Parts: sequence; C-alpha cells; structure tokens
Amino acid sequence: MTKTFIFTAVFASACLIALHTFASSGASNLGLATTASSTLSRVSAPHSVHHPISPRMSFVNRLNQSPIKPLNRMSNQGGVTRRSGRDSVRYSVGRTTVVHAQDGNALMDAIKNFGDSLPKIGGDGRKTTIITGASSGLGLQATRSLIEKGYHVIMAVRDPEKAKNVAEALEFPKDQYSIEYLELEDFSNVKKFARKMASYNRQIDSLVCNAALYLPASPSPQYTDEGYERSNQVNHLSHFLLVNLMIPTVQKSRDPRIVIVGSITGNTNTVGGGAVWPWADLGKLNGLAEGGKGVPMMDGGNFNGAKAYKDSKLANMMTVLEAHRRYHDSTGITFSSLYPGCIAETALFRDKKPWFRKLFPLFMRYVTGGYVSEPEAGDRLAQVVSDDLCKKSGVYWGWNGGAKTVAYLKVSSDPSQRGLTGAGGAGGDIFENEPSVEVRNPEKSKRLWELSAR
Repeated sequence: MTKTFIFTAVFASACLIALHTFASSGASNLGLATTASSTLSRVSAPHSVHHPISPRMSFVNRLNQSPIKPLNRMSNQGGVTRRSGRDSVRYSVGRTTVVHAQDGNALMDAIKNFGDSLPKIGGDGRKTTIITGASSGLGLQATRSLIEKGYHVIMAVRDPEKAKNVAEALEFPKDQYSIEYLELEDFSNVKKFARKMASYNRQIDSLVCNAALYLPASPSPQYTDEGYERSNQVNHLSHFLLVNLMIPTVQKSRDPRIVIVGSITGNTNTVGGGAVWPWADLGKLNGLAEGGKGVPMMDGGNFNGAKAYKDSKLANMMTVLEAHRRYHDSTGITFSSLYPGCIAETALFRDKKPWFRKLFPLFMRYVTGGYVSEPEAGDRLAQVVSDDLCKKSGVYWGWNGGAKTVAYLKVSSDPSQRGLTGAGGAGGDIFENEPSVEVRNPEKSKRLWELSAR
C-alpha cells in the first residue's frame, strides 16, 4: 500500500513537471499557439479577449479564485485583458513557486480552445449566418441570396410560423435554413437566443442585424414591457446586446463577420438624410444618460417617430465603428455596415398612409433614381456577408453613388449602362462609402457604447 502510494506520488510529480515543461516551451512548437486568425491565438497571444457583457473565465481568473495567486498585475484596456509584461509570470503555491512562461499559457485551456475551434458544421461544409428579421423584406431576400451561395441561414424571427410559410413558398432547401424564435422587444429573450447559438450544432460564422421598426405615424411613443421606446430597443439596444453576446461565438469562425444594416436616413451627408426633415441627431445622448426607460428619444427631446428611426440607424452605424475599434484586432471579426438602397416597397413602410406607399416607389424609381428592388438589395447584403472584397473591417458599404446626389441620366452605347444613376439606386459596383461626421465621431461613439451597455 505504501509503495503504491509512493509510486503514485512520484508519477504525479513527474506528470506535473512534464506538463510545466510543455506549457513553458512546447506549446508554441506544437502549433497550439497560432496566428491571430485562429481561436487558439486568443489563448496563446499576449492578450486574450474577455468580453464585458459575456466574459469567458480564463485560466488566470480561475487561478485568482484558487489558493494559487498570481504575483503580477493585470490591466484592462478597451475591453481586452492585458498583462503588464510578456515575460515569465510567477504563481505562488504555498512556499513553492511555479513559473509559467510567456503569459502563463495553460495546456488545458489550449486543448479546450482547440476543441472549441473545430467546426461544428455537421459535415456539410456550409458557412452559417444568422439574420434577424428574416421572414420578410431585405432579411428574407438576403436569406434567399445566401442560400443560393451555399450558406446555411438561421432565420431569427419573432413569428416562426410566418418564416416557415415563406421559406416553403420560396422552396428553400430544408437543409439550408433553420428557424429560431427571437423577440427583440425582450432583452431576456435576446440573451436566451445568444446562449442557444453558443451551443448550436453549427459554427456561427456571421451575424446580420437587420430587423427594424419604423413608426413615423405614431403620435406618441410606444414602450416595450421593459420600459424603452420600441424603435430604440428593437433597432438599437437589442441588436447592441446581441452583438456583444455573440462576439465570443462568432470569433471562433475562420471568416467571422458581424453586419448591422445602416441607412442614408441616419447619414446627414446624403440627400435622404440631410435634405429630408427630421434629421438624425443624438445630441448629447441625454435620453440614454437618463437611463433610457420612459424616455421617448435617445437625445432626450420630444418624440418624433421618424426621427426615432433615423436616430436608431445612426446609432447602428456608430456601433459598428466602435465595435471595430474595440474588438477587430483582438477577435479578427469583420464589423461592417451598409446602405442597400431605397427599398421603396418594403414592409418597413407599413405605418405610412396608402397613398404614400403607392407613390413613393414611383418617385424613387423615376425622379430620384434611388430605387432598388428587394431582391437586388438582398443580393447586396449577402455580398457584404460573403464576398472576400468585404473582409475589410470598419467599412460602411454602398453602391451606385451612395445616395449623396440625386440621380443623373447616364448615356452609353451599352444598353446595360444607360439610365438614371448616382443616387445609390439599382446597379453599380460596391464601394467604401463615407458615413457622416457624426457617425465617425469616436468620442460620441464611445459614449453611446458605454450608455447602451448599462
């Protein structure tokens, strides 16, 4: 019995020494510490991502809660945990000091992360994207376009039965889409959805925040059960929460992308945003600073349904740029926004009067030249999700002039190149559009992020 105990103790000690030697020098040689494009790099690299809303407890944090105490200090800058140096980190265990080389890499953390990084795609090899509001309009057409490109699309919708019916009507292949319930007027449901996606049977490669409410005819603010103005919560706050919760899941992809649909109405440097009252303006964010609950507008002003929508789209585009600044380098995620064109027949205008819904498409098609059909707009959104050209992070994408001018008549010997152009309407190539000065304001974007996260 005594010999067995001594042998076991000696064997365990030898294993610990071997494990320490491996962690100190062998992990990087065996490829467990790879480039930033790999999930493992977020364990092995000089700094690992700890998301402020849904952090993953790291090896170091687990040590901090055990009798093993780190002797060096750690700092947090911009949501990324950084150690004070890249040299050896010493941990004290009673009177014994164990030295973990190069940021205290842990073999078990590396192995777990390696397992997490393996694709969960069920053998079909398809990339998977989540699209909110995928049962109609732009979201549905983007779903159709991505399915045609070979993607699997998770249709995140508030009415699963409606999504089922339209998917069957459009004859989507049953193995290329899933339908999941998501209610953006309920923060707890957003959290539940994100938890489900974190353990989904497929790797989530991209997230598209598309769903939106537009209530221009509402004479007074409508509030969700949680007390927030509906446009603010559905369009901005819930998508902001979903983006933050999904970052740890999406970053495991080999091509991670998060896209939030923008709009010219939130950009005052466009015809639609700068020449049409009311203008998007978040002011000093006084409404959010007051807590947001029971407050009709993010800027703290009086309610205006059209402005509430425009302000929310401004917040969407600012969120993309701030997420890029905070997390692109540390996660590898491509953060993008876009203006897909004026989809004049979309159900987004359901709150408008019948005469407007009849004349507006004609006006956009033949007067301004900004008209884009739902299928073409869906193809544009799908391009930002799938095209290698769109892997550049922090970009607001546009087509055909970016809607900064009204259309002009283009003359060409090529029939396909003739007609109205230059207003962000149909046709044209994708390009890096320039958002407004307010969208690009880093200090206000930082404040918006901090107030939205409260």
